[in-house]
Amino acid sequence: MDALHTSGIHFAEALQSGPPWLEKFWISVTSLADPKCVFTICFPIAYFLDRKVGVSVLWIGLVSEWLNVVLKWFLFGERPFWWVHESGLTSKQLVTLHQFPVSCETGPGSPSGHCMITGAALWPLVTALTELASRQSRSLVVKLAPFGAYTLLLLAVGLSRVFILAHFPHQVVCGTLAGAALGWGLQARTPATRTPGFFVAAALALLLSSLALSAPQPLSPCHRSIHLATKWCSNPTWLRLDTRPFASICRDTGSALGLGLAAGFPLQQGEQLDPWQRVASAMLALVAMQGLHQLLQPTDVTLWYSTSFLKYATGPWLVASLLPRLVLSLSRPQGSPHTD
Repeated sequence: MDALHTSGIHFAEALQSGPPWLEKFWISVTSLADPKCVFTICFPIAYFLDRKVGVSVLWIGLVSEWLNVVLKWFLFGERPFWWVHESGLTSKQLVTLHQFPVSCETGPGSPSGHCMITGAALWPLVTALTELASRQSRSLVVKLAPFGAYTLLLLAVGLSRVFILAHFPHQVVCGTLAGAALGWGLQARTPATRTPGFFVAAALALLLSSLALSAPQPLSPCHRSIHLATKWCSNPTWLRLDTRPFASICRDTGSALGLGLAAGFPLQQGEQLDPWQRVASAMLALVAMQGLHQLLQPTDVTLWYSTSFLKYATGPWLVASLLPRLVLSLSRPQGSPHTD
C-alpha cells in the first residue's frame, strides 16, 4: 500500500503544480459535489422535474452515504494530508503539497464519499434525462449527452478530491465505481412515495444498524481519523464537524424521517402543479433549503448533531409538502364576491 500511496502523493503534486487559476476551479468542484448538496440542491431540483425521480435521488443518496460510512469504518483508508507526514515520506524526499480549507476532513478516506454518493444519487436523474432526450431527438449525441456530462462531472470531482489532498486516486476510483453500481442497482428499488411508515422504519433501522456495526470496534477507526486530522491539519479552524461519520448518519436518518413526514402529508389530486408552478416551487425550495442550512449551529457537539438531524428531517417535508401548497395558495385566483 505504501507504493500506491506514494504514487498518489506524486499525482497530487502534479495536479497542484498546474496553473494557479485551476486551484479555484478544483475547490469549487469539490464544494459543489459535497454530499450535502444531494440533499439541499439535487433533491429539490429533481423533485419538481419528476416526483418519483426526486424521491429516488434522495433515497439513493442517503442509502449510499450510509453504506459509505460503513465501508469507511471497516476499510479505514488514509488521507493524503496526514499520510504524507505519518509515513515519514516528507523526511525521505522533498514533497511540495498545500492544504486548503476543504482538505481537513475528519473521517476515514476509503472509499471517496464525494464520488460514491454523488455518482449514486445522480444516476436516476441522469437516466430520466437520457430517456427524455431519447424521446425528443434521434441524435446519438443528444441521447448520450446526460451520461457524458455525468462521466465528466465524476472525473472532475475525483481529480478535485486528489488535488485538495482529501483522497488518493485509488479511493476515488473505488468510490466512483461503487456509486455508479449503487445508482444502477437501487434505482428500480426506490420505495413508493406514499409509504410514510416505511421511511420512518428505515430511519430507525439506519440509526440502530450504524450503532450496532460500530459497537464491536467502539468507533476506533473514527477516533483515529479524527486524531490524525487534528494532528496534521495546517489550520485548526478548517476542521469541521460535518465531515465526521456521525454527521452523515444524522443527515441520512433525518432525511429518511423527512421523507416519511412528506409521505404523510402528500399533495392531493386537486393540488397538482403546472409547469410554471413547478419552476416557482423549485426556486423557492432552493432558497428555503439554503436558508435552513445556513442557520447557525450550536457549538456543543451533541446539540450540533441534534440540530443537524432536525434540519435534514425538515427539508423533505418543506420541499414535498409545505412549499408546493404555499405556491398553490399564492397562485390561486381570488374568488368573486358573493351577492345577495
